[in-house]
Amino acid sequence: MHNIMQCLEGFGSPRVALLGDFMLDRYVYGEVDRISPEAPVPVLKVVRQESRPGGAANVAAGVLALGGKIACIGVVGQDHAAEELSNLLVSSGAETFSLIRLPGRATSVKIRYVGLAQHRRVQQMIRVDHEETRPVPDNVWATLRSAVAAEARKVPVLAIEDYNKGVLTDDSCPRMIADARQLGCQVIVDPALIGDYRRYRGATLLTPNRYECELAGGIRIVDEPSLAAAAQRLLEIADAEAMLVTLDKEGCFLQVRGQTGRRIPSPKPRAVYDVTGAGDMVLSALAVARAEGCDWDCSAMLANVVGGLEVERFGVVPITRREVHDELRHLVGLRGAKVLHRKSLAEEVHRRRLAGDVVVFTNGCFDLLHMGHVRYLQQARELGSCLIVAINSDDSVRRLKGPGRPIIGQDERAEMLGSLESVDYVTIFDEDTPTELLELLRPDVLAKGGSTPHVVGRELVEAYGGRVLTLDLVEGPSTTKIIERIMDSGAKQS
Repeated sequence: MHNIMQCLEGFGSPRVALLGDFMLDRYVYGEVDRISPEAPVPVLKVVRQESRPGGAANVAAGVLALGGKIACIGVVGQDHAAEELSNLLVSSGAETFSLIRLPGRATSVKIRYVGLAQHRRVQQMIRVDHEETRPVPDNVWATLRSAVAAEARKVPVLAIEDYNKGVLTDDSCPRMIADARQLGCQVIVDPALIGDYRRYRGATLLTPNRYECELAGGIRIVDEPSLAAAAQRLLEIADAEAMLVTLDKEGCFLQVRGQTGRRIPSPKPRAVYDVTGAGDMVLSALAVARAEGCDWDCSAMLANVVGGLEVERFGVVPITRREVHDELRHLVGLRGAKVLHRKSLAEEVHRRRLAGDVVVFTNGCFDLLHMGHVRYLQQARELGSCLIVAINSDDSVRRLKGPGRPIIGQDERAEMLGSLESVDYVTIFDEDTPTELLELLRPDVLAKGGSTPHVVGRELVEAYGGRVLTLDLVEGPSTTKIIERIMDSGAKQS
């Protein structure tokens, strides 16, 4: 992990070209609290809707999130969906000069209807696709080929995201791969669910998942030898340099020409919440890593981490360079990355909420961290899937507790809290109350310990539909009692 961290810290802003099937993803969120009287189906009462880049456009978003630059090459229609998708891409920093608007062809749109369980957790109910899969006309293909050649002269990597929607065919794809390779450009392909990988002849690297590898390789994968055999067969069929087979929570398998294949396990157990977009994020990570000159192992391990983060989220959520860096720090035991200023924390909360997490907020001085604190925070974490601990700054503690407090400074208190597995994020506030933070973060749950009848922020949180929960007082020594014992011990010794 330390090697990946060093590689990541040296990343600049590599430029990558991207060819593939560009789509628009729409999410329709709603509450489900009854069954239709017309048929045995749930009724979705729409609460909100949003659009995100999809297909190859999601790869573009992933490259940009990892700090790279992207030039998009593909085909969309001349419709409202294409305009919406283009605006999303441009606003995020992508180049769309080679995204061809084709009259008479509909832009691919995937609409996901999502139910909100208990108004918080999300569950996809059905997906509706609007798309065309006819191969693009020859004159359009010629324009795409020219665009690929032009970009291949300027970039180290061409990423291909194939959803088998007509942009890439068995005839056109090998020619564009050959054009790019002849110009010294690596070609990394996330293949479609097809049976013949001769479509990708000459590629540098292919990244099928387990099922795609079985289908195209014709070998049932039941153990390590069968996995290696399937990967080797695809390597030969596609005449590629390397094959990276993704295995969801089990990591990935890297097969490089002339070498023995090797399993790269997931660095930690993953709860697979939603595999949507995982392949796109893996392709993004590989493209950026190879463009930065990373070797096969480092590139594969980085993609493994990025793909692992993606499957823990709901829907397609680009993984940022900061998230990867923080994850790597967490994996090697460096917990300081959990301590965030409120602006960065707000961005993290927004991301976690998009991923379907239930955000829990608690606050306090947490001076002289003791077992009572630890047990309380474990209880608070069980109320959701993301726990934020806001601590009073040193000045704020002095105003509340007196000039002799805190015993431990704010930075040390924050880092110690961040070392706890139950805590996801820590932030420091200088106000006497956390009201401003609550207004900014809008947590799903506000938790408070002890027997205090009045919980600061209750009215605010309940007004927007959040819950306020008072946890039972955890037995154990309080900070004040610990200080008194220390003082008494010192007085007796003197």
